Amino acid sequence: MNIQSVINREVFAPRDERILVAVEVKRRKRKKVPFLPTGGKGEYMTYICLSVTNKRPAQLLITKVKQFGGSAPFTRRSQWSVEQLRQVDGIDPNKDCPEFDLVFDNAFDQWVASSAAEKCIFIQIMYHACQTYWEGKERVPGGLGSPAGDQQKDQRASPGAQVSPGSQGGQRGGPGAQARRKSTVGPRPRQTEFVNCQSKLTGDACTVNLVIYRCKVFFNRMKKGMVSKQSSPQAGAGHRASPSGQRPPGGSMASVVQRASQALQERGERLGRAEDKTVDLMHKAQQFADTAHKLALKYSN
Repeated sequence: MNIQSVINREVFAPRDERILVAVEVKRRKRKKVPFLPTGGKGEYMTYICLSVTNKRPAQLLITKVKQFGGSAPFTRRSQWSVEQLRQVDGIDPNKDCPEFDLVFDNAFDQWVASSAAEKCIFIQIMYHACQTYWEGKERVPGGLGSPAGDQQKDQRASPGAQVSPGSQGGQRGGPGAQARRKSTVGPRPRQTEFVNCQSKLTGDACTVNLVIYRCKVFFNRMKKGMVSKQSSPQAGAGHRASPSGQRPPGGSMASVVQRASQALQERGERLGRAEDKTVDLMHKAQQFADTAHKLALKYSN
C-alpha cells in the first residue's frame, strides 16, 4: 500500500472525504517551530493533499498532513477550502522543477516537492479539479447554463410564444425589476489563479503527460531504493574493516586514500549502471505512453 492510500485511510476516510492527490514537500524557507512533540528532534515528513468530500454539494479541500518520527500515525495539521486558495505558482513555466508556492487568504507557503515529477502530477490534478469545481459553482439554478435559464431563453427567442401581459411587463421591466434580477444572480466567484505553470499541465491534452510523470516517479523511487541497498553494505563493511579508535592495517595514509578512491570509483560505476537502467526504463515508458495515446485516439473516433 502506497503513502497516498495510507493517508486516505487514516486521515480522510474517517471524515467522509476522498483524497485525489498527495505530494511530499519541504519548506524552501524553514519556519521556527516553537513547540515540537516530545520524543523527537523535529524530524517529520510533510504532505500537501487535495481531497473532496463525499457529501453533496462536494467541497474541494487542501490539507497539510504531517508524520512525526517516520512511524507515527499521520496527523492533519491545517486545512483550507479551494475558495481560500488565491494562487498556485509553478515558479518556472519553461521546465520541470520541484518548487511551487500556494497563496491562501491567510497564509503563504513556499514548498519544494521530493521530485519535479511529483510536483507536476500535483499541479496537474489540482488544476483540473479546480476547473471542475468552479464550473459546477457557476451552474446556479435559474442562471446562465442551468436548465431553467435555458428554458427562459428559449421562450424569449421563440416568435410564436404567447406571453401574458404581466409577464411581458416583467420582461420589459423598469430599473427596479432589472436591479432585482441582478441581485438574484450574485457576484461571480473568484477563481484560483494558476501562474508560471507549464502549458502541458494546464492544457486539455494532458492524459499522456500524467502517465509519463507517474512513470518518472515510479522509476525515481526504484533508483533511490537501489542506491540505498548498495550503499548500506559498503557502510557496514567499512565499519568492520576500520573500527573506531584503531588505525587501518597497512598504516600508510596513501593506502587509505587509494582504497577510498577505489571504493568511490566502484560506487560511481554502480550508480552509472543504475542510471542507464533508469533511462532505458523511462524510454520504454515513453513508448508505452505514445502507443496508449494512439490507441485512445483511434478508438475515440
